[in-house]
Amino acid sequence: MPSYIYTAKNKRGEDQTNHIIAVNKHELAAILRNQGLVLISAEIAGRKKEISYYLNIIKRIKELGTVSLVEKMMFSRHLSVMINAGLSLNQALKALAKQTKSPKFKKIISQIEIDVSQGKSFSKSLKKYPKIFNELYSNMIEVGEAGGSLSEVLKILAEQMKKNHELISRVRGAMMYPAVIVIAMIGIGILMMIMVVPKLTEVFEELNVELPLSTRFIMFISSFLKDNIIFGIIIIISLIFAIKLIMRNKKIKRSLHGIYLYFPIFGSLIKKINSARLSRTLSSLIESGVPIVKSLKVVANTLSNIRFKEAILDSTKEIQKGKKLSDSLSKYENLYTPMVIQMIGVGEETGSLSDILKNLADFYEEEIDNTTKNMSSVLEPIIMIVIGAAVGFFAISMIQPMYSMMSGI
Repeated sequence: MPSYIYTAKNKRGEDQTNHIIAVNKHELAAILRNQGLVLISAEIAGRKKEISYYLNIIKRIKELGTVSLVEKMMFSRHLSVMINAGLSLNQALKALAKQTKSPKFKKIISQIEIDVSQGKSFSKSLKKYPKIFNELYSNMIEVGEAGGSLSEVLKILAEQMKKNHELISRVRGAMMYPAVIVIAMIGIGILMMIMVVPKLTEVFEELNVELPLSTRFIMFISSFLKDNIIFGIIIIISLIFAIKLIMRNKKIKRSLHGIYLYFPIFGSLIKKINSARLSRTLSSLIESGVPIVKSLKVVANTLSNIRFKEAILDSTKEIQKGKKLSDSLSKYENLYTPMVIQMIGVGEETGSLSDILKNLADFYEEEIDNTTKNMSSVLEPIIMIVIGAAVGFFAISMIQPMYSMMSGI
């Protein structure tokens, strides 16, 4: 009897792959049905078994991938439209699971649909996947379910993610040019050290001349890279991991995040990004009906700079004691501009905090857009100075001994 490699689904909708001996596929399906499994596909072991095995490995690798912000944004937008059109949550989730391209996200949506069909709330089903649907998402969905405004909340979430994606794209786009220049400069420098400097070193050794300290330093680096290139790569990778580990230390991270705020150009950009994110996220939460204290705790986890996060968490404690948000934030004028504090104060007085925060977010997002557009032109002279200094140091170090030799002739 042939041995089959099969893929089947269990009662929870999860895929299972294994091998079993059976007369044919009909008997295989019957055996699996008795085990509570539904046969999806089956191939006879051998060459087909190997193909099936490797295809399954590829599928598993794909399922390990992350779910992008764009995919979550489209999921929220489409789900909002479907619910608004009169489809039940189960029907909408089934439809979205079929049209989602990401294998990982498809599996998650299918599992959420099963949970919802078994009577679990949508928000509780989402909380099982905190790495995909964060606290902000699940809390807003919970409020939407309780208030019967799930479609509106999903629409707000989609807009929130769209703005967040645009913000991230602007910053990444601005950093792309300097990053490419720096990487290219490092690559060219390594090639020079491996291919050019060793030839010059041979000339200097033959002539037996006294070399300046800077020349000896470049020759040492060149010799090390040429003879220990693999060891050098290991050292660089180890340094990167060491820096990452050090950055996880709360005290070091807090100190560095404080120093970043005083960097030229970048310090101002960090303040604008965190102010925009605070305004946009808090506006969405308040508009969805989430209480202010809970909203601020959720917002704190979305802020990238630890100093801004601490300011919001401290303000949350002050609000619980009866203080206004604007009064609590006034202690942090080094983080939040007077305009942010004053506009929040106006929103609290007039009862239109959500609308004012939305306008404030629009203003700062426009400011970030203008800053990132000009960043390349501002950073270009700085990069050129750094490259010029590096090239100058190299040229002087290698030409100076030659000049000394020529003058001695």
